[in-house]
Amino acid sequence: MKGASLESGVMAKQFPSMEPIHREFIGKQRIFFTASAAADGRVNLSPKDAAALRVVDSNTVFYLDQTGSGNETAAHLLRDGRLTLMFCALNGAPTILRLYGKGRIIPRGSKEYRDLLALHFAGCERSGARQMIMLSIDTVQTSCGYGVPRFEYREDRTTLTRWAESRSEAELEEYRRLKNARSIDGFPTGIGE
Repeated sequence: MKGASLESGVMAKQFPSMEPIHREFIGKQRIFFTASAAADGRVNLSPKDAAALRVVDSNTVFYLDQTGSGNETAAHLLRDGRLTLMFCALNGAPTILRLYGKGRIIPRGSKEYRDLLALHFAGCERSGARQMIMLSIDTVQTSCGYGVPRFEYREDRTTLTRWAESRSEAELEEYRRLKNARSIDGFPTGIGE
């Protein structure tokens, strides 16, 4: 498929799993977005650093989630499980790629977490790591992305990393207990349980 593009015209195309060209596209991205919701309450949409994402196989991806101001995705996964990841080309051929499926939380410090960290991150945990989010993909969809403007990558922001590095593990755990244990709709996130 050398030189092949995901650009699919105006019509969306669906696949039961990721094909090599989808994995190649994901590997070139610097950002992706997560979308989740419970049956009631707000819909959550969050940007994520693509350096935290790993492809396990054609139907499985996960990302190393850092401590942030909220933990909506985890709350929604505990209530419903639906999760969508979206990647869009900000340069090159216009393309949008969505991964639909069921997500689950892998608690920090669990055996599965440690195994995935060792296998996919050479055992190196990012500062402020909170949990991993695993997506079992049931549908892959590509679409044109004609309406997405072009952007050029300048550099990664280091603010979240610096913030996490300036706190002790105990301070991060306290922050998570205070700020990440419940969603904005009051749903539990599994942090501290």
